Amino acid sequence: CMNYMLPVSYAWGNFSVLAVGIWAIVQRDSLDAITMFLTGLLLTVLTDIIHISIFYPSHDYLSDAKRFSGGMAIFSLLLKPVSCYLVYRMYRERGGE
Repeated sequence: CMNYMLPVSYAWGNFSVLAVGIWAIVQRDSLDAITMFLTGLLLTVLTDIIHISIFYPSHDYLSDAKRFSGGMAIFSLLLKPVSCYLVYRMYRERGGE
């Protein structure tokens, strides 16, 4: 997000899901908040794949900062299925079916 390698929509999508996640953690009895958080995480997995595949620069234009930024974006994408699983377990604990 800090290197402007990916578009602004990447940052807005991930930060909005982060805000919904904070809301879901604060309201422990809300099933709607955790459902919105899980749906947002699943949606950002798809949009992150699209953003990284379209906007990743070619090898000729990669500086160290862009390479690090791309690596962190890919690392974040790889950790999202684990986050989805943990949020799903929270959903089940709160009474979701």
